[in-house]
Formats: sequence, structure tokens, C-alpha cells
Amino acid sequence: MRQLIVAANWKMNLTRQEGIALISEVVPMVRDQVHTKVKVVLCVPFPFIGFAKRFFQSQKNIALGAQNCYYKPAGAYTGEISAPMLKSFDVDYVIIGHSERRQYFGETEEVLAEKVRQVIANQMHPIFCCGESLQTRQSGYHINFVRQQLSQSLFHLSAEDFAKVVIAYEPIWAIGTGHNATAQQAQEMHFALRQHIASVYGQEIAQQTTILYGGSCNANNAPEIFACPDVDGGLIGGASLKSSEFTNICKSFPLYKLIAD
Repeated sequence: MRQLIVAANWKMNLTRQEGIALISEVVPMVRDQVHTKVKVVLCVPFPFIGFAKRFFQSQKNIALGAQNCYYKPAGAYTGEISAPMLKSFDVDYVIIGHSERRQYFGETEEVLAEKVRQVIANQMHPIFCCGESLQTRQSGYHINFVRQQLSQSLFHLSAEDFAKVVIAYEPIWAIGTGHNATAQQAQEMHFALRQHIASVYGQEIAQQTTILYGGSCNANNAPEIFACPDVDGGLIGGASLKSSEFTNICKSFPLYKLIAD
């Protein structure tokens, strides 16, 4: 059975006090309402990493995530955060290649490949983001484009290391726009990515790879999207800043996925 994951990406939001208030609400809700087979990952801003995990130390299905890391392990890179630093705070997951990092900071597939190496070398899981613009989708090249992102940034990994990767498909045209991919569009891309993985690493690893949907996912559309056979959860942005809505998203998996062996 693939790991079901709902990851909260708080992005650059909330003060320390607001972050404490939100996490204090989310953790008991997850504990009391969310199935234990669902892994909830809280990807908080860097300043919050030092205190966040103490709120859920005893919760086995809640994990701490970071939103980025640098592609070097140490050095004169003022303002950057390294993978070893994150690991020293017991971070479990790191988002790599979010569309905002690609757009605003010019991150290339080559840089992302190095970041993935750093995350895995420090015993953490990359949440590798991929996705296409509206122009690329309208051109009909969207599936090949996203496949190419995986090829360039992930397929250098050994099979053992690739098995540690979580993939998040985020159609850029659906992030923060209020528009989301339909369940059919999400399933089409997730299936295509799983088959692309199988062509390199084999069906067994492909069937074990968790692929998340990220793109204006909310409590209303999550049940339909999470019901798709190749969708294993979500990478949630704005909706993760609302404790009740985020918890409802975490509860959106169909029963057949929760009881599968």
C-alpha cells in the first residue's frame, strides 16, 4: 500500500504567535479525527522549525517538513539553509522545486537534482514538485513536459534512493488562482507520471511511489480528487492555514484506500 500523505505548505505566512495558535489547533484535530494511515506533514516557515515538532512529538502520523533547502551542505552562502541543518532539527520532509521557487528564484532542474541529493543524503524525504503552465497545457505538451521534469531532476537516483521520494503534481495554472484541475485531469497526469517512473524503475517501485496533487485543493474538491486511483493525497497551500478546513482535507480519502493492505 502506498503511503497516503497530506502536506501543509504554510509558505511565507503567519507570525510566531499565529503559527503556535494554528499548530495548537491542528494537532489535536488530526489526533482525534484523521485516520492513522494518513501521514500529515506540516511544512512550516524556517523560523518555526525549532519549536514546531514539540507540539506533536508523540503523534506518529504527524511529521515536520521544511519548504526548501540549499543545494550545498555548508559554506559561505549567507541566508541559506542546508539539509544537515534541517536534519539536526528532526525535519522529516523537504519540499523541493515548488513552482514559486522555480518562478521567483530561477531554480533549474540541475539545481533541483542537487537539492534532492542533499535531502536524501541527510535521511529526509524530498517532496518533489512538478507541473506545467497554462500555455504548456494548452499546447498539448503538458504530459511530456512534466515527465521531462522528473527525468532531469530525479532519474539520476538509484532505485533505493528514488523510493524515498514523494512527488507532488502542481498544475501552475491552478495554484492560487481559484481554479483547480478536474479529478479526471489530475488522474490523467498522475497515471502518466506513474507509468513514466515504471519505465525506469519498474512497476513495483512505481506502484509504491506516493504522488500528491497540489493546486487549489480544498475541502470541497479533495474527496473527488483523492478518490482517483493514482492520487495519494495533497500538497495544500492556502487551505492549510485554516485548521478545520485542513483537517477536513485530511479526512477526504475514500474508505477503500484507508483499509487497503
